[in-house]
Amino acid sequence: MRKILLVPALLLAAGLFTAGIPVTNAEAAEKKGKAQTICPVLGDPIDKQFYADYKGYRIYFCCGDCVGKFKADPEKYMKILRDSGVTLEKVPTGGGDHSEHKHTY
Repeated sequence: MRKILLVPALLLAAGLFTAGIPVTNAEAAEKKGKAQTICPVLGDPIDKQFYADYKGYRIYFCCGDCVGKFKADPEKYMKILRDSGVTLEKVPTGGGDHSEHKHTY
């Protein structure tokens, strides 16, 4: 009788143990967000030579004109990126665009 109860108990324990583990790395990546590949202004593929740093994040664009449009109304385009589920890169340390603040030396 104890052997009959032991098997379901082991199966239940194994099921509870694996229930919290993601099935695939793709599912985990999807929850984390997706990398930016599309310009938030025109919707074209990004070219990483065109970017703006805003509130600690680096936003990429398809061309230089889109950088200017972003800087004119950054929150409009940040909302587009948030709504599309994009996870933005953080500005690399030790450099970057300082246009969002002024130094007071």
